[in-house]
Amino acid sequence: MRLIADHEVCEGHAMCLSLIPDLVTLDADGRATVTGEVPATAAADARLAVDSCPVQALRWADV
Repeated sequence: MRLIADHEVCEGHAMCLSLIPDLVTLDADGRATVTGEVPATAAADARLAVDSCPVQALRWADV
């Protein structure tokens, strides 16, 4: 599974960072960047991060 963070939409609330800190980093502007595949052990937290993003900047990749 892969997540994509849309930098055009992200406003830097960093809720995803608090939910999946091993998978998300923030760039210099405070926008989320997803790093790597989502392991099965983090899938539930990743789904919560997608659902919790206040501006819906996270989505699942169609890969």
